[in-house]
Amino acid sequence: MKVGVVGCGFVGATAAYAMVMDGVGRQIVLVDLDRQRAEAEANDIMHAVPFSHPMSVVSGEYSDLAGCRVVVIAAGVSQKPGETRLQLLERNTAVFEKVVPQIAQHAPQAILLVATNPVDVMTHVTVKLAGRCGIDKSRVLGSGTTLDTARFRTLLGRQCGIDAKHVHAYVIGEHGDSEVLTWSCATVGGMRLNEFQKYRDIHIGVAEKTEIDQKVRGAAYEIISGKGATYYGIGAALSRIVDVLIHDQRAILTISARLHDVLGLSDVTISLPTLVGGQGVISAVPISLNNEETAAFHASAAIVREATESLNL
Repeated sequence: MKVGVVGCGFVGATAAYAMVMDGVGRQIVLVDLDRQRAEAEANDIMHAVPFSHPMSVVSGEYSDLAGCRVVVIAAGVSQKPGETRLQLLERNTAVFEKVVPQIAQHAPQAILLVATNPVDVMTHVTVKLAGRCGIDKSRVLGSGTTLDTARFRTLLGRQCGIDAKHVHAYVIGEHGDSEVLTWSCATVGGMRLNEFQKYRDIHIGVAEKTEIDQKVRGAAYEIISGKGATYYGIGAALSRIVDVLIHDQRAILTISARLHDVLGLSDVTISLPTLVGGQGVISAVPISLNNEETAAFHASAAIVREATESLNL
């Protein structure tokens, strides 16, 4: 199976590398405005193939995306000093206005997976642009809070002294400062978190929850402060999402997708637990939230909606 990656910066290249390590697909095509960079990344990643899974990694043009089942979009520009968020959005929208139609032209059957930040807004932009090219919104999704959810589960699992794979807890809303950690519906080994605490004689109080919340919400800032960018975690997250898409695994992931009448919201692109399969977005899963979480989720959605409306798409 063929997968495309458009944008070969840290995130795009690391996503391709993660797919090689995970054995996701049979061929990966890297496309970038900087053709030399794309070729160099493809060659470097290809040298890891003998130590992982048999597959082909090549660089190419948009025409080489023909036949891709999924195209990861990691293209975009970085924020300049003194630049407002709206100015950054406008510049990234201009990039997408060039990128998305070319992907749609050469890979009209592909599912588009957006990684460029701010991912919720850029996914909404992609839905609009792809729709003009005949691509249904169900075949456009963003990485959303998939990584934030993984961070939440990791920290909660550590607090409980248990493998994070046995923790089910979601981060919803914007992939950003207003995201919402859904403590009220967190489960460990199938037990409600408060029940598991009693069973294992563990205390997770306000102080512990606040610390976990801050670490999840501030993870990217801390990493960027130390090394300039985040890419390993999101690269792995993108690999997981692509695997679900190309193998129709019917997984529930907190990807970013355009909502229609879910938890009182419509026509906004934001993250919720979502059933994802071979055709893309199947349906959002409206989880039960307490009143505080519901209010926070709606406030988060309002921030994303304001940003998308400011673009006048």
